[in-house]
Amino acid sequence: MNNTIPGPIAPPLPSSPASRPFGRAEPVRHRLPITFSGSGSEYFRIWIVNLLLTLVTLGLYFPWAKVRRLRYFYGNTSVGDYAFDFHGEPRRMLRGFLLVGAMALLYGLASKVSPISGLIALVIVAALWPALFRASQQFRMANTSWRGLRFRFNGDMAGAYRAMLPLFIPGLMLLTATLFTGPPEDAAPGSDEAATGGLILLAVAGAAMLLVPLFLWMLKKYQHGHYALGQVQTELRTSAGSFYVIALKTIGVSLLAAMAGAVVALVFGGGGALALFSGGGRGKGAAAAAAVIALLIALTVIYIAVILVVQPYVVSRMQNLVWGRTGSSQVRFESDLRFWPLLWLTLKNLLLTIVTLGLYWPFAKVAMARMRLQAVTVVTRQAPDELVGSLRERADDAAGDAAGDLFGIDIGL
Repeated sequence: MNNTIPGPIAPPLPSSPASRPFGRAEPVRHRLPITFSGSGSEYFRIWIVNLLLTLVTLGLYFPWAKVRRLRYFYGNTSVGDYAFDFHGEPRRMLRGFLLVGAMALLYGLASKVSPISGLIALVIVAALWPALFRASQQFRMANTSWRGLRFRFNGDMAGAYRAMLPLFIPGLMLLTATLFTGPPEDAAPGSDEAATGGLILLAVAGAAMLLVPLFLWMLKKYQHGHYALGQVQTELRTSAGSFYVIALKTIGVSLLAAMAGAVVALVFGGGGALALFSGGGRGKGAAAAAAVIALLIALTVIYIAVILVVQPYVVSRMQNLVWGRTGSSQVRFESDLRFWPLLWLTLKNLLLTIVTLGLYWPFAKVAMARMRLQAVTVVTRQAPDELVGSLRERADDAAGDAAGDLFGIDIGL
């Protein structure tokens, strides 16, 4: 079918550097806002039943609970006034749940036998994880529909292993070092082996920290580069450098949050510890107790400040980067998730969840989903009905087969 439309059409995307966003030079033709109509009270009823049945069945009800949750959130998420739908079957999802549980049990039993066997079991689990991740993506997309069209995930197996390669490097470093030098915990304190083990752990930790942004970029490149609906397939047009920039900014935000938390701890915690010290006697015991209390208060406040600030900062920056650079020649996305509103919502959700002893959690989940989803807009170069018509004509009726026996698993990612 000829998908051209009347009037002037912007030229196709040029082969520009990976960091160039989609469609900045193209005229905006149609904007489809994403809306979320769910409510906390509705989801609370689903959540409490799911929780009780999962506890009563010792976790076996989890796939059914997940399907109910996904159908609720998908059914209340709309693009251009049309809601999504989730078609997954709990019995098929149960296989993925049991498989992941068996892998965790295998690793737990092997690690109790010896550190070496535990590492070998971890390597086996890690070797299977990319394949399971790909199968899970295929299952989720094949069971998601919009306006009667099923999505697809076209990523291949080799791409899944390439995407997760940075995740394996620190583990391979630790495994290789352990096989040649022995487990670090077996070395006598103060010995050369202990010093070598400490250096190995330090090198592994450093490598892991340096590779995290690269891993996230490769993983998102794999995911967002293989979502498909009809003949339209997305790609992620950004570079690894963008993820490292966010990582560096996150470190800066963490330091500022830690400094702010330290000031608060000094003002309140220091005063309380000083009062305790003044009223508790002049002995060393009172001074030591006051110092310990002040230190615990300071560390707690600093930790809470860092977590509260860093989490919404990373979420907002990553969502805007990843979805703002995802698209194709026909469809692209825009994301404008603001840090400060997300920070206040995170703080509000935390406080109300604590005050209600966890019962506010479903309301917090709905509020967070609404803010994140409604920050995204879909931009198309064709009228929505015309675009859907062309997608429907060329859609593969067997797209849902990816949710068959081989890919009928969900590992919760």
